[in-house]
Parts: sequence; C-alpha cells; structure tokens
Amino acid sequence: MKLIVAAVGARMPSWVDEAWKDYAKRLPPDCALELREIKPEPRTSGKTAAQLMAAEARRIEAVLPPGCHRVVLDERGKDLSTVQLSARLEHWRTLGCDIAFLIGGPDGLDPDLKRQCPESLRLSSLTLPHPMVRILLGEQLYRAWAIMTGHPYHRA
Repeated sequence: MKLIVAAVGARMPSWVDEAWKDYAKRLPPDCALELREIKPEPRTSGKTAAQLMAAEARRIEAVLPPGCHRVVLDERGKDLSTVQLSARLEHWRTLGCDIAFLIGGPDGLDPDLKRQCPESLRLSSLTLPHPMVRILLGEQLYRAWAIMTGHPYHRA
C-alpha cells in the first residue's frame, strides 16, 4: 500500500521539503508515503474560485492511481485522535489499494471532487498554512503507523 498525498501547491520552502522527506523515509516500503504536488491554477487569471478549483481537481485526478481509496482533508472532515487514525490506517491496509489524501489549494477542493471521496478528515480546528498541512499529515501518518506496529516513536 502506498499513502499518496496529492497537494495543490508547488515550490515549497526547503524546510517544508526537508521535513516531508524526513517522515516519508521513516515509513517502510509496504506503507510508503509519497507526495504528488499539483500545480495551482494562477489566481490572476480572472477565473472564479469554482473555475480554479475545477481546474485543480482535473490535475489531482490526473495524478491519482486508478482504484485508490480517496480521503479528503477538509476543515469540516471527521476529527480523529492519533490512535483513531492508526485504527483507520490499519483498516485502509485491508482494502488492498493505495490511499490518496487530497489537499486543496487556497480556495479549497472542488465540491464535485469532494463528493467522490468516501472519507473526509480534518487535521485541526485551527486554520493551518498549506506547507504545514503536508508536514503535519506526514508526521501523523508516521505516528499512526508507529502505533499500529508497536514502534516506540509514539509514547502514550
């Protein structure tokens, strides 16, 4: 199983890339963490927010593997504890497919794309900057794996 994070946004600061790579390399090959950056639609094009999100949705769809299980990251998504996320990770492993986490751009995710996803999670009640979302998600997926496998990283 691969854990794929499809995130709208490119050219992050080096500290973001370094933090992401650190968590990604900690996960084993049977639970690999992979980032697929999506080029954001230019906000100076005069397009509406709906048009921008629709264009970004098409780019997201293009990078997702067929048959993957999709999980939207959204402020109105389900609020899970880390232990509950670990239980979800264990469940996702039984599905026999890759898991894709979708992170929208400045305007969020296209509503039609969100409706196609069977799950929606939120990382925090706080508004987080996009660079932090991918790092926080990577760390929490690593921590969830650590709990699931009994690795000492998570000290409950």
